[in-house]
Amino acid sequence: MTVNDYYKSLFNAKTYKLSLDAGCTCPNRDGTKGKGGCIFCSASGSGDFTPSSQLSVSAQIEEAKKLLAAKLKHSKKIKYIAYFQSFTNTYGDFEKLKAKWEEALACDDVVGLSLATRPDCISDECLFYLAELSEKTYVQLELGLQTSNDNTALYIRRAFPTSIYRNAVERIKKAGGKIHVVTHVIFGLPGESEQDMMKTVKEVVSSACDGIKITCLYILKNTDLEKEFYEGKISVLQMEEYFKLVEKALKIIPESMVIHRLTGDPPKALIIEPKWTMNKKLVLNKINELLY
Repeated sequence: MTVNDYYKSLFNAKTYKLSLDAGCTCPNRDGTKGKGGCIFCSASGSGDFTPSSQLSVSAQIEEAKKLLAAKLKHSKKIKYIAYFQSFTNTYGDFEKLKAKWEEALACDDVVGLSLATRPDCISDECLFYLAELSEKTYVQLELGLQTSNDNTALYIRRAFPTSIYRNAVERIKKAGGKIHVVTHVIFGLPGESEQDMMKTVKEVVSSACDGIKITCLYILKNTDLEKEFYEGKISVLQMEEYFKLVEKALKIIPESMVIHRLTGDPPKALIIEPKWTMNKKLVLNKINELLY
């Protein structure tokens, strides 16, 4: 099932995610587990399209709505999911985070909450609160796995073993409620074979999570990956290579699992390679060919 169909079945309207910044950091940046973050992560912690964290959550939502409205070519009624995207959004002072989530949910036409986070950063206190909240409103937890290969994980500085991911999904499911669990996967990580990538997809499917996001590896400016790319240590997937991998992945993913993404949307000002990803129309056409 595509995410558009999934959201429409839940909310009976076209639903968009509004990218927000809660002002979080990451244990892989603040010295708790490491510094510098994952090797591919931008300075904004993957929140390159979020409004300023200096704004209140309500103000960020209004700004994000305006930006979205400028892109849309229709005036139909739409609804929104508040997507706290930058860095690790269950990492920090729980009461402060909870206040921001609840502020977002109180905004007009916001029908749910989505939190990008790490599998090793979900406390029992946070989990039980979100499980309870999910009985009242839509709650989506997005876990950054990227790969099930622990050797690759060491290379990209993920700073947790795959067993932590499995445990996190189990804990979320056991907590009760109706939390929708989404797993992020990257194809084309350094040194990975097709077998490695399909093994990651199988790991996600076997974990019993509810949705999956797949993207190719991007080389972004001002990342450690950029340096390695220019030193000739790594290469990127070409478009046909990538979509052949996606096609194989789709044969593994069950129909019951929601496909949240089959490509990313890297900021043009930061992307170095692969440049084919900047041709959004072409990429979306390729995705549509695979899905429909």
